[in-house]
Amino acid sequence: MKQLLQHIKNGKTIVEDVPIPTPREGMALVKVAASLVSAGTERMVVEFAEKSLVGKARSRPDLVKQVLDKAKHEGLMPTMQTAFNRLDQPMALGYSSAGTIAALGKNMQGFKVGQRVACAGGGYAVHAEYNVVPRNLLTPLPINVDFESAAFTTLGAIALHGFRLAEPQLGENVAVIGLGLLGLLTIQLASAAGCSVLGIDLDPKRIKLASSLGLEAVSRKNAESASQVFTAKRGFDTVIICADTSSNDPIELAGVIARDRARVVATGAVGLNIPRKIYYEKELSFINSRSYGPGRYDSTYEENGVDYPIGYIRWTEGRNFQSVVDLMAAGKLKVQPLISHRFPIEDAAAAYEVITGKKKEAFLGVLLTYSEEKKKEERKIIIPSSVLRPQSSVKLGVLGAGLYANATLLPVIKNNKDFELIGIASSGGLHAQHSGKKFGFKYATSSEDEIINDPDINTVAILTRHDSHADLVVKVLKAGKHVFVEKPLAINVKQLEQIDKLLITNLQSLITVGFNRRFSPPAQSLKSQISNLHEPKYIHYRVNAGYLPFNHWTQDPHLGGGRIIGEACHFIDLITFLVGAPPVSVTAHALPDGGKYREDNLSMTFTFPDGSIGVVDYLANGDKSHPKERLELFCEGMIAVLDDYISLTTVKDGKKKEERMAQDKGWKNEMTAFAKAIREGIEPPIPYEHLIGVTKSTFAAVESIRKGGEPHSCV
Repeated sequence: MKQLLQHIKNGKTIVEDVPIPTPREGMALVKVAASLVSAGTERMVVEFAEKSLVGKARSRPDLVKQVLDKAKHEGLMPTMQTAFNRLDQPMALGYSSAGTIAALGKNMQGFKVGQRVACAGGGYAVHAEYNVVPRNLLTPLPINVDFESAAFTTLGAIALHGFRLAEPQLGENVAVIGLGLLGLLTIQLASAAGCSVLGIDLDPKRIKLASSLGLEAVSRKNAESASQVFTAKRGFDTVIICADTSSNDPIELAGVIARDRARVVATGAVGLNIPRKIYYEKELSFINSRSYGPGRYDSTYEENGVDYPIGYIRWTEGRNFQSVVDLMAAGKLKVQPLISHRFPIEDAAAAYEVITGKKKEAFLGVLLTYSEEKKKEERKIIIPSSVLRPQSSVKLGVLGAGLYANATLLPVIKNNKDFELIGIASSGGLHAQHSGKKFGFKYATSSEDEIINDPDINTVAILTRHDSHADLVVKVLKAGKHVFVEKPLAINVKQLEQIDKLLITNLQSLITVGFNRRFSPPAQSLKSQISNLHEPKYIHYRVNAGYLPFNHWTQDPHLGGGRIIGEACHFIDLITFLVGAPPVSVTAHALPDGGKYREDNLSMTFTFPDGSIGVVDYLANGDKSHPKERLELFCEGMIAVLDDYISLTTVKDGKKKEERMAQDKGWKNEMTAFAKAIREGIEPPIPYEHLIGVTKSTFAAVESIRKGGEPHSCV
């Protein structure tokens, strides 16, 4: 399919052929008929991308500060690699489209294939022939609402949410400053709500367009005097600012024309230096409107499809979407007169020459259109091949092409001559396309099954979201292929049991998990130094994990498994590696969450078969500028301190030894060991007993917390 992409690194806006995305659970695949180009948000992205590196830094000092903070913590080279990798990622533009549902993921009750819908959301309703969109960002279309009009739904919801924040009453006087696309939608909504509305703009053409819609509008220079007449010198009850300018004039004008104790709402991007005198004297209320309504920026609502009860939140973003299309159907919100340009998706780059001013043309609503599909794309159906060890090379297929894959693992694999890069898949297709080109894969796809069943692939790396790991491991093993899966191996007992049973009977494929820290040079050095110590060990691992929002997907037990299962497994595994066996029991205690955390400030104490004790303190309430990880080991007259994989200090018999190195957490060594095991037909680089035991230990730690710190078996 064709998709419009913005390359942040070089500033190019181009249309590329990428794989058709695959809908996950709670999502629909929509064949797009029309999408709306945002003259505000998207123009800013394009203009940012076109700047030089210095220009980018000057325009976003907040991002520069983040980079500097990361460099202080993790070092200059790793930080630069991460920053340049982010710049290298193509960005999917667009957030408002409309089309027809072509396929449904699981749990999409209420929707059906062939249904006409409006789509919303950055990263979802993008400029592409097909969109994958979560259920709460889909809105069924009335029969008399065409696709071009429906493509305005998201922008209409932004206007509607700003209007609702003002809490207008029937018959109130409302002023709308700025009659661009957002302002012309807002002025119609206010009129439909029974308010007396006056529009204000600098452009005579937009004033004329508002008049053609049956609305009253005046120029900026006449705004103050016209406002006096319009409101009988009382001033406006509500002023809604829809202008797009860095100037502070709209804020100042709003204060002048508002009545005492009026409400001022900013939905456009304007200067926000509020003049104290006029706002103080009139005791004005000011609100900065945020996007489409309640639910925006809440992954539980947008990605997981959990709606808010209507009795508590009447107008969610989804209900705002529905209200907008209903107003279109009733003829109270007219958008066809607002369309100034239409470009076919093949010529989409030209649309951005218009909105950025490279083409000196007046514009308003700019649409991208999509032709009817000439023939249905078919995916290859391939019979799984059997795999026997040893093998001459590792013919790799990759599932998942997100930031971790691009920034960390794929660069390591690309530089390892033992790997032959065959195919890469991501559900959206876009990231697979980009990564496939960047790292030299033979093909990219959005189909996991195409990778798993490809006879040219003998090894599959699973780099997808945590909730999919176990199911994909089972599918790959059953296809007779070797598996590398990023941690965690599984996020619940049922998933782990299924894998465990399969490993017992599977003799032709090997599996390893991304427990990379045990392969790091300092961990390997420490292991060799304690190999001749026979007493039980005491190991304390402190992790300054940093805060993650309560609603981050990794915190969701059904998606990420939570931070214990999803990340703390790393640290349990390193202790397991140093001791030589997985834990047998755990006692865990957590600080109160207080509505801010989610069982991610805790202390876990593990016991091991030889009597060793391992303590993992995992903390999210610290300062991220402090080094993340520190391990201390006490055994048989020896003390060892491993600091953030940068230094290893050992003290024994009064002699101190310090090893310092560039931070290396072991990804390169792990992939080398994995490839060697496949090529030589030897045992897997991590014993299966450790893989299963460490994963069980994370489940046991969670259970111990839930039961008030009771000891829990890890076996």
